[in-house]
Amino acid sequence: MSCFSKTVPYEIYIQYRRHILQHNSGFLHEGTIIFYIFKQPHYRQAMLKIQVKNETGRLRSVILGTAHDNGPIPTVEEAYDPKSLEHILAGTYPAESDMVYEMTAFQHVLERYGVTVHRPKVIPDLNQIFTRDIGFVIENKFIKANILPERADEWQAIKFLVDKIDPNDIIEAPSTVHIEGGDVILWNDYIFVGTYTGSDYAQINTARTNIQGVGFLAEIFPTKMVLGFDLIKSMTDARKNALHLDCCFQPVGKDKAIIYKGGFRNPEHYNQLVTLFGLENLFHITAEEMYNMFSNVFSISENVVVTERRFDRLNHWLRENGFHVEEIPYHEIGKQEGLLRCSTLPLYRD
Repeated sequence: MSCFSKTVPYEIYIQYRRHILQHNSGFLHEGTIIFYIFKQPHYRQAMLKIQVKNETGRLRSVILGTAHDNGPIPTVEEAYDPKSLEHILAGTYPAESDMVYEMTAFQHVLERYGVTVHRPKVIPDLNQIFTRDIGFVIENKFIKANILPERADEWQAIKFLVDKIDPNDIIEAPSTVHIEGGDVILWNDYIFVGTYTGSDYAQINTARTNIQGVGFLAEIFPTKMVLGFDLIKSMTDARKNALHLDCCFQPVGKDKAIIYKGGFRNPEHYNQLVTLFGLENLFHITAEEMYNMFSNVFSISENVVVTERRFDRLNHWLRENGFHVEEIPYHEIGKQEGLLRCSTLPLYRD
């Protein structure tokens, strides 16, 4: 068997082998197999196109997480963010049926706008809601993230989709690079990256992206302005913890953004965003609103934003500024310190 057959779908390899035998050729040629494979219409159509340049371009395809077969309520020891811990201790951790209902409502909104919605394969007893963290697309590259070891199985749930992406466009971060998609925000020529530079990084479970992650993206995308933002972290108080950058900041539309000033350890990092966006274009949220995930909304386009229906102050501001707001229930999902952006992995935006 040709060694190349290990890197292409088996059924296409067999089809090519039959093609060779029918033409009385006694060997498989490594060069012609590539041509044969990619001229097959069903194989070309199976490839997933990827492109993301910012947070608000017209969305065409996305991986939306799933809450099906989510497993039992985690123990205190299994919690890896302070908000989940809070609800575990209070007996208010979300029920699977409620989370499935909320994610179904989200899917219906996306599909109403013509978005192709992919879902992960369901792995029993595994939380697969927050697909944002396990990978992300920048331009036409898919970056496989290095996430918490406890979450490594989540990758297997979307691998069947990633396998449809051109392998030349897939980049895997080295083991020394820690990075999760919630910390990576795209704004055209800029890549904003949330990080934590404290000396206790290794002991802080809510520190998900290290400074090496910032450097890694700068190296891969040398034409982009890659800016790192040092975030506040806490393993015990969700109101003092910006789990990811999108928990305290996110652009909306062409030139506006939602921001929590207190989420940045270094005031100069907050000031950088004020300079870039302009104070008049920023919607400032409170610590309580950050806790409720106000900045973790999701844009279908420059004009359409999906939000949680309880976000009255934000929803009013968005409408005042000309946005069409799609309000859905997502409060139960939010009890795990993630919301709408966290549960999506955009594959293609115009």
